[in-house]
Amino acid sequence: SATAIGDELDGAENLIEVTEEQLYKLAETGQISQGFKNFAEALESTMLNAASAFTHDGSVIGVPSGFAEIDRMLGGLHKSDLLILAGRPSMGKTALATNIAFNAARKYETTIGPDGEPKVINGGIVAFYSLEMSAEQLTMRLLADYTGISSDRIRKGDLNKIEYAKLQDAAIALNDLPLFIDDTGGLSMAALAARARRLQRREGLHLIVVDYLQLVTSSSHRAGESRVQEVSEITQGLKALAKELNVPIIALSQLSRQVESRDDKRPQLSDLRESGSIEQDSDVVMFVFRESYYLERKEPKPDTVEHLAWIEEMGRINNLAEVIIAKQRHGAIGKIKLGFTPELTKFTNLDQTGQRFADDEY
Repeated sequence: SATAIGDELDGAENLIEVTEEQLYKLAETGQISQGFKNFAEALESTMLNAASAFTHDGSVIGVPSGFAEIDRMLGGLHKSDLLILAGRPSMGKTALATNIAFNAARKYETTIGPDGEPKVINGGIVAFYSLEMSAEQLTMRLLADYTGISSDRIRKGDLNKIEYAKLQDAAIALNDLPLFIDDTGGLSMAALAARARRLQRREGLHLIVVDYLQLVTSSSHRAGESRVQEVSEITQGLKALAKELNVPIIALSQLSRQVESRDDKRPQLSDLRESGSIEQDSDVVMFVFRESYYLERKEPKPDTVEHLAWIEEMGRINNLAEVIIAKQRHGAIGKIKLGFTPELTKFTNLDQTGQRFADDEY
């Protein structure tokens, strides 16, 4: 029967994935994981992490996001964490994820440790699974971020000679950026994990971004029977991969339409699509919210008092965004304000007065 064939395929795929996972661990550590770790080993590892945090004196110890307030609240992007970045369409979740990946890759820096091996002291090598946009579209956004020239103008060739020279300089400067983009559509969880393992073996790996969660397919035949079950298997798979490779994974997620029915459009945990497993399996849940998106669609009649008030309010919030940290397993929750430049799809740091400052000024 079809069910029996599906079960056999599941068994074969699972066997391949488990075998590859065990081979990866064998190659990395010289031994296959036996499950239990005695307390002394766990204690040693914990104290090493505590010592590292202590010597950093409260500064970022995880992979830096490039956003001062996000890094202050999270302490950077921590190894083995699954971070969900969610938002309604047009809020800028892909833009923020791209900015974080770009910031981490640009900051990548190593030094030689006491054991003679390279040691990462900033940033990291990034894997970006772009399941919706092509690698070229994503790269165009990065060039816009770097040059300050809108991706729309780059795409159309609407540039003067100075701008084109600036674009060429950017291409040279970014040529060795440690950012690897996989734009394969309909990627399965098993294939995603296998490619991440290979990249870590070949190049090293410090951060994974998945854009976006609902476009990953489950490797399980049975998951096809229920979308909730499929998403559950994917979030469990991503969390397991984060622990296995010991890297943070940022997975983007859609939100349900129920957000639109409320007066306050700020997302809540209950708005996560197929929310149970996403909320449960994640270490951090962040929402991107731009009030200007909704206010722009409520323009009053021109030449009215209401219209003047609307113009004033749009001027105040048009280039502002919020990142809402709605869940953090090991820390506080709260809201962070960022600057946003729509034509560059770029988020920026803000100081306490609301003024922008560069990513490398903190």
